[in-house]
Amino acid sequence: MTRRGWVLFLAMGVIWGVPYAMIRVAVRDLDPTVVAFGRTLIGATILLPIALYSKTLAPVFRRWRPLLLYTLVEITGPWLLIGYAETTLNSSTVGLLIAAVPLIAVVIVTKLGHDRFDARRTFGLVVGFGGVAALVGLDVDLSQPAAIGAIALTTLGYAIGPIIINRALADLPPLGVVTASLILAAVIYAPFAGLRWPARITTDAAWSVLGLAVICTAAAFLVFFALISEVGPARATVITYINPAVAILLGVTLLEEPLTIGMAIGFPLVILGSMLGTARTRTATSDQDLVHAVPATPLPDR
Repeated sequence: MTRRGWVLFLAMGVIWGVPYAMIRVAVRDLDPTVVAFGRTLIGATILLPIALYSKTLAPVFRRWRPLLLYTLVEITGPWLLIGYAETTLNSSTVGLLIAAVPLIAVVIVTKLGHDRFDARRTFGLVVGFGGVAALVGLDVDLSQPAAIGAIALTTLGYAIGPIIINRALADLPPLGVVTASLILAAVIYAPFAGLRWPARITTDAAWSVLGLAVICTAAAFLVFFALISEVGPARATVITYINPAVAILLGVTLLEEPLTIGMAIGFPLVILGSMLGTARTRTATSDQDLVHAVPATPLPDR
């Protein structure tokens, strides 16, 4: 990998590990709907001129049905659910739980008949989900089932989103898909955010939302596209295994969240399981290639 590739790679690992801490700060003072709306609106506003200049929006909106479905499962639902979950769960815990997305994607793609379980993959899934179980069992207050359910739905949405891209939107410009999705998400959030708009927005919350929009959304996608161009999609998505480490580091150092036994056990198991469970087979199909393209946060947040 070139020096430029390493710089882009490390930048993405940090950028997409940061959102969980920022969301945690923002939802202390703002409703999760307002946070998600602000992020999508500002992010779309930044990317829109670039998408218009490159003429990538029109063909995307012509396929509005799969675009809308993708937006719902990849942005609208997850960004709201993550915000809700972080009103009760630590940001580092949420970041690590979402690192299980590649494992979910493997199961879905296999069940669709486009891949198969072998001994290595099965072992990886057992190890990875064992890490999730350890994290939930040791760290998460089971009296908050709604927060756990929110993250479970988020991981499911994040796993389904790339499948929709692969099957219905893969031939469209990625910048156009991302920009159009952010626009649609902002429109969907708008009436609900209006109902929950606060009388006053604190400085910490405002900076967090701005950081989410500018750094973790608009800049993140521009850097990610550059990284894909530099090293290819398969190598680019190795950032999946860096993001949770960044989320844990920021949660512990900046937000004074505890470094728990559940994290110590769950983190290496989730990452090892994801690496084993999503490793390529010799007869990889296009859907199997998709498994390797599932980021930890979010295509968007991704």
